[in-house]
Amino acid sequence: MSKFTIATRESRLALWQAEHVKALLEQQGHEIHLLGMTTKGDQILDRSLSKVGGKGLFVKELETALEQGRADLAVHSLKDVPMDLPAGFELACVMEREDPRDAFVSPRYASLLALPQGAVVGTSSLRRMALLRAARPDLKIEPLRGNLDTRLRKLDEGQYDAIVLAAAGLKRLELAERIRCTFEPAEMLPAAGQGALGIEICQGRTDVLQALAPLVHQDTWLIVSAERAVSRAMGGSCSMPLAAFATLAGRQLRLDAAWGDPEGSLALVQAHAAGEVDSLDSAAALGTQVAASLARQVLALTGRDPRPGAA
Repeated sequence: MSKFTIATRESRLALWQAEHVKALLEQQGHEIHLLGMTTKGDQILDRSLSKVGGKGLFVKELETALEQGRADLAVHSLKDVPMDLPAGFELACVMEREDPRDAFVSPRYASLLALPQGAVVGTSSLRRMALLRAARPDLKIEPLRGNLDTRLRKLDEGQYDAIVLAAAGLKRLELAERIRCTFEPAEMLPAAGQGALGIEICQGRTDVLQALAPLVHQDTWLIVSAERAVSRAMGGSCSMPLAAFATLAGRQLRLDAAWGDPEGSLALVQAHAAGEVDSLDSAAALGTQVAASLARQVLALTGRDPRPGAA
């Protein structure tokens, strides 16, 4: 038996995720403690993530706890994890994915199509904003920050006619009844890694790696490796509306991606590819291929290559 401490944000969803990992590790005989923390991403709620440093704001304090030895592992929603981790850290485990789709939540309207012209829809994601504008340019898309309970409260107070959230979080907190409908990927392509949990550790912690090995879901890891490779190649961040979603049938992986104009004035650019994958590297290579296709189309549309360092 080993003793491990899990660093986690203190939102209800983050604590659920940490408790879930804790229970699985305890089933193996390990002794697990939680270290709850508040991150800058939780504290800054009056500005969009794209303007205050991106999703990395949700993981920095947890990484500091790992680095200082106050925690042994950190549990993250994988879509909040930057594509490239700082030196000295590694993604040690990707767990089986929950529902990756986006959910339409509204007390009055059954679907996006049922919203009246000019209705106010809340979302914190530039990706969702771009996809919502593409589907319903007549809607008023307003920013929505805060944890899951805060967002639902703002909806119930009448600040929005509807909001769009990740279905996975609602289901994990037993709030699935709030979902009026889910968007199929063809309607609203999910974010890279959406619905999956990732566990970060300091490099060299073979004891933690061994303890986490039974929690790894290899198919999910292949899928999200392809998705995250699109974001990595495109320089994906909170300031770029970018979607990437893969499915796996046997060893055949299909990957779809979409890029949106941050200003919302250009049409969506979409690309896809399929191929056989047998490793994280081959899955990532497919993602890089799809990103190159996206970048060529964006270059033709805008005259600039969106990839970092591109001429």
